Amino acid sequence: MRTHISPSLMCMNLMEIKQQLAVLDSRADFLHIDIMDGHYVKNITLSPFFIEQIRPHTQVAIDVHLMVEKPTDFIEVIAKAGADYICPHAETINRDAFRVINQVRALGKKVGVVLNPATPVSFIHHYIHLLDKITVMTVDPGYAGQPFISEMTGKIAELRDLKARQNYRYLIEIDGSCNQRTYGTLLAAGAEVLIVGTSGLFNLHNNLETAWDLMMDDIGGAKSALRESA
Repeated sequence: MRTHISPSLMCMNLMEIKQQLAVLDSRADFLHIDIMDGHYVKNITLSPFFIEQIRPHTQVAIDVHLMVEKPTDFIEVIAKAGADYICPHAETINRDAFRVINQVRALGKKVGVVLNPATPVSFIHHYIHLLDKITVMTVDPGYAGQPFISEMTGKIAELRDLKARQNYRYLIEIDGSCNQRTYGTLLAAGAEVLIVGTSGLFNLHNNLETAWDLMMDDIGGAKSALRESA
């Protein structure tokens, strides 16, 4: 099974944004953009304006993670800015989830939801069949560099088994502490998209091309170990 890589742009060197985007444009499957409002989480990161600015410089699908209290305030503007995937937290849309999903679809975008560590898969049971992507947070949301929550491997496996049993189309994505220490565990559980940040990519080397090669070696090593143990 192919593993998709989604670099988290909040972790890139913004002083070298043009050069780093050029490297990622030929390698990444998604570009992950966190938008935080300072309320849903106590942090503020990137913005719709950032999406608009990078869109002309990359052909990679832009995946927006909405860590905001009112995602409907953002959906149309980020769609117009150039987002390809729009992914709010399940807790913020369950009152009007079908309306939100229809809004994203009407704008020609793909739709995902994000599950916090304490949020069960059952929380999205009634609309899971409509989703293009489900993101499992393996850290509590809001900040980079947090420790991996190992209990999330069961949730990943649950989504994998449910997808196979029901023939659902969603991609299973992991956000939080994806790095050499966790790749094997995540891939064994059923992860399909890895969001890589400081520990998984950007801090591996000051040259991003070299860092990417080191990351791919780490992922390849994890896959080899899984094959040997099978």
